[in-house]
Amino acid sequence: MHLKFALILAAMLPLAAGSAARAQNAAVNAPSSDPTVYVVNYIDAAATAKGQVVTLLKQLAQASSKEPGVLRFEVLQRVSPQNEFAIVEAWKDQAALDAHIGAAAAKQFNDKLSAQLIAPVDSRSNRPFAVGPVDTKIPAGALYGVTHIDVNPPNMDDENGILKTFAEATRKAPGNLRFDATVQLKGRGNHYTVFEAWKDQKSLDAHTAAAGTKSYRTTHAPLSGALFDQRWYKAL
Repeated sequence: MHLKFALILAAMLPLAAGSAARAQNAAVNAPSSDPTVYVVNYIDAAATAKGQVVTLLKQLAQASSKEPGVLRFEVLQRVSPQNEFAIVEAWKDQAALDAHIGAAAAKQFNDKLSAQLIAPVDSRSNRPFAVGPVDTKIPAGALYGVTHIDVNPPNMDDENGILKTFAEATRKAPGNLRFDATVQLKGRGNHYTVFEAWKDQKSLDAHTAAAGTKSYRTTHAPLSGALFDQRWYKAL
């Protein structure tokens, strides 16, 4: 009788472990109580249109930074190639973002931008995961990073743990100005976007070579579902 009970218990343990893992994953990837929405728009312009796009982006930033509910609105130009741009935004909630999308300034920007592009704008909305203060002001000359991270869905629990630990440690690194890890909306809990900023190239280089960074990348690699897509920008 005792042997039969032991066999039944042994058979149930993997099911219980799987249920616990699914519950943990559901808790981490469930809709956050923080309604802040983080957005990144990737813009690929024709090489000959860089100047026009810079002008349009600056005009959009000037108008959008005054809109209700905006927490962050930054327009960035990639270090290389310089015909690639990004708009990094944070809004207090989805309603504020929706109002911005429907505003005259955004519509005019999109109308004028379309003729300068070599590909459609890639826009991704995210919710907070492991983030710092949203209203942090970044000084001139800083380096901005935007990293898109994919993991295979069964690896989300492991990635959640290592990425959160890495984010919290990185915000304490010398020269770090921002390190926000977010999770993509629309049920894509295995897609992450990291927004970071560094005082200068020297502090970024030191962080890149640090033991903690190497450890995160080494642990992340077998969990990955796609290329670790990291891009560096300067503010316009």
